[in-house]
Amino acid sequence: MKWLLLGALLGLLLAFPPLLALVLATVAASLSKPVLVAFGLGLAARGSLPRLRRRVR
Repeated sequence: MKWLLLGALLGLLLAFPPLLALVLATVAASLSKPVLVAFGLGLAARGSLPRLRRRVR
């Protein structure tokens, strides 16, 4: 699913070049907020390392 979304984004960027500036501004704005960066890194670590998940008893 994430590959489809990435492909759709890249397709839109190729079809409409001015969208690149909008995407870069959005990425820069989100990276300037440490809480969002920490949340994103936590989601990435949890998704890529399934053995870290604990079973609740």
